[in-house]
Amino acid sequence: MLTRIFTRHSSILRGTLARGWTYRSGQQMSTTQNAEQNKNPTPDNEVSEADKELNDKIAVLTKENNELLEKVSNIQDKYQRTLADRENVRNRLEKQIIDAKQFGIQGFCKDLLEVSDVFRKAIESVPNDKINESNRDLKNLYEGVAMTETQLLTVFRRHGLEQVVPKEGDKFDPSLQEAMFELPPNDNNAPGTVAHIIRKGWTLHSRCIRSAQVGVVKS
Repeated sequence: MLTRIFTRHSSILRGTLARGWTYRSGQQMSTTQNAEQNKNPTPDNEVSEADKELNDKIAVLTKENNELLEKVSNIQDKYQRTLADRENVRNRLEKQIIDAKQFGIQGFCKDLLEVSDVFRKAIESVPNDKINESNRDLKNLYEGVAMTETQLLTVFRRHGLEQVVPKEGDKFDPSLQEAMFELPPNDNNAPGTVAHIIRKGWTLHSRCIRSAQVGVVKS
């Protein structure tokens, strides 16, 4: 009985001693590891190299970002210029189409102006005192030519063809008038003004297609 109790007690004692040694060994190992870490800290040069590598990557990415932003800006500028050029081309084409519609008959109008000149010369060639009931045939012919000229002028106005009728004393306008000769200055006309009308001019939609022929007072 005493032997069995002593054996049990010895076993408990050995277990307690073993656990105490393990605990002390763990403390010693932990203390040793901490001491070794304190003795061998991470070198400063390794930290500096890591920071330097990170800064280099940031610099490279920043440069690439700036280059991409510049490319985007250039592309956007080219795109806007292209849109502006396209709009200008469209406006020019529209203007050309409108001009073609309005001035496509310019050549035809110039030819008709010659006919209008003939009518005017025919009317002006008949003296007023000859137009009476005693010469009825001449009167009817005169009235017929005058009516034809009136109708022709109405058709001209309908299509944008208007007369340019300068008056004596008006300032000479080279955009609508052509000076055929010059006259010396006098008391009735100031220098640079119209003194004599040779032929009326014509405009098509405000564009001069035939200048009025005039005599101008010399400046």
